[in-house]
Amino acid sequence: MVRRGTGASVTSLPRAINAPVLPALASVEQQPATCWLVQRTQGGARARWIYVRAHGGFFSSAEQRTTDARSRTVFLDFYTMKLWILAVVAALMVVGASAQECQCDTVKWASCTGPPCQCTIPLTKDINQPLNCNALAPKCFLMKTEMLRRSKGQDTRTVGKPEEGFVDNDGIYNPECENDGKFKAKQCNNTEECWCVNSAGVRRTEKEGPNINCDKLVETFWIRLILEHAPLQGAVDKNLLKSALGDAIQARYKFDKSLVKEVEYDADAKKIQVDIKKDKNDTVIKLADMAYYMEREIKKTPMFVDQNKFAPMVGGQKLNFTNILVYYVDAEPPTFKMNRLAGGVIAAIVVVLLIVAAGLLLLFFWNRRNKKYRKTQQTEREMENK
Repeated sequence: MVRRGTGASVTSLPRAINAPVLPALASVEQQPATCWLVQRTQGGARARWIYVRAHGGFFSSAEQRTTDARSRTVFLDFYTMKLWILAVVAALMVVGASAQECQCDTVKWASCTGPPCQCTIPLTKDINQPLNCNALAPKCFLMKTEMLRRSKGQDTRTVGKPEEGFVDNDGIYNPECENDGKFKAKQCNNTEECWCVNSAGVRRTEKEGPNINCDKLVETFWIRLILEHAPLQGAVDKNLLKSALGDAIQARYKFDKSLVKEVEYDADAKKIQVDIKKDKNDTVIKLADMAYYMEREIKKTPMFVDQNKFAPMVGGQKLNFTNILVYYVDAEPPTFKMNRLAGGVIAAIVVVLLIVAAGLLLLFFWNRRNKKYRKTQQTEREMENK
């Protein structure tokens, strides 16, 4: 028995496909078909043969089942491979996203690797310092990195004084740092000339030889910021300044705004005075780190990955700062101030003595001249009387 299905035309079936079936199929006329189903009884057993044009040959029903099973296996293997490839691509995307997210927002010069994310900055040619990117980097580390970048020709940085305050007149130098990022009390900038610094790394003594005694690191407990801003469209509400500045400092520098104690405003000079204080015995809060970040971004470019500068909003107006001056007040007065005061007093005394001496000389010559003049007059009178 022969049954056929409709489809593409077939001229004749191949004769060399299967010997027992060929004689029965040899005279099949040309008819449209895609496959032929042949059933033949031989020895009480019925065999099925299927001719499929696409394969150009016969397959028994058993072979067909085997082929179907193999096809399903191949399909499952292909499906499994696709799933595996998709999983690999997804994993690579996750790793790429993690690597992209691994950055230190508080230090733009940091190099980060991961996962797990670990960021470092170079302190010297051979030393990379791990960072805690959830906080501001220590000022000592930042200065050291800046000096290293300068040596390589890379990019770096370019209202009133408190009674005991002093400014950093020395600028940036290559500091010696403790392992936790604090400044060492004695700094020499790789020279034979050394001096003592406070916790902000600012010199507080005269420069001397390498044997200078810096027995402890004196804490800076008060920083005064003098911020000068660009012209504004309208007046600034002084009552809003303190809260606006405190909120902006806390948001940008992750710094407790309650440490912003007093704010004064000179509208004519376009200057804002900000006093930031902590307890004198506190060695945990780093006022200098925050001040250094702010000073650097106002004078040149931010240390953050985000290059938008510190510009608080006050009453709907943005304060764009054009300059900053930082005064440091230590728990103990700086020693160089006393030396300079003594020198000033000596100079003043010398000036006074010179003025007194000049006055005495002038008085002496004036008296001598008057005395000579009186003597001449007396002689003339005596001659007239004769």
